[in-house]
Amino acid sequence: MESQTYLLRDIPHEERPRERMLEYGASALSHAELLAILLRTGTRQESAVHLAQRILKQVGSLRNLVDLSVEELMSIRGIGSAKALQLKAGIELGQRLSRARKEEPVTIRSPKDAANVLSEQLRYLQKEHFVCLFLNTKNHIIAQETLSIGSLNASIVHPREVFRAAIKCSSASVVCAHNHPSGDPTPSPEDISLTARLKEAGDIVGIEVLDHLIIGDGGYVSLKEQGLM
Repeated sequence: MESQTYLLRDIPHEERPRERMLEYGASALSHAELLAILLRTGTRQESAVHLAQRILKQVGSLRNLVDLSVEELMSIRGIGSAKALQLKAGIELGQRLSRARKEEPVTIRSPKDAANVLSEQLRYLQKEHFVCLFLNTKNHIIAQETLSIGSLNASIVHPREVFRAAIKCSSASVVCAHNHPSGDPTPSPEDISLTARLKEAGDIVGIEVLDHLIIGDGGYVSLKEQGLM
């Protein structure tokens, strides 16, 4: 249960993030001020702004908030279940907005197209996420699914999971991708081996694996372009 709160009205007007956002717009606010608006209230000892500043200092950076679970957020002093859920909801909305596209279907014509869809979603994650884009016969994305989440250095998926999902959505082909939390997108021997197994399984079931992308912080590697599949 969260303690009695220190309210935003208890701090000077010029330091209140809601008022500053109304007057100057969201872009004028710091990370901590935006976070404070999501938190809504602070604790008995500190305002929402001070709590937000402490959270950012404790986790290291704004990007590190993305991969924290509700339980991990609740381990931070001053964050109960309500605040943790508010933060996760705000983060999820931001991620969905970054993935939003126009009404027309997104077509994958090249590794760069797939990287444009996935890079911002995957590049900052602290655990390895294995994601698939499922395409129809016109190479339009008809579904996207995260099939596995691993530890810092362990990947993480079996071909049957990929093709079970592909068959479920009647996919004609698939683009696989996963991130390297280290930020270095260089494929490992395990990445190359997994790709070979995925391609072989795809040939058997009649669903082509078009590519396997490794997403790093600021770049990606296409195993197709590298001649590794």
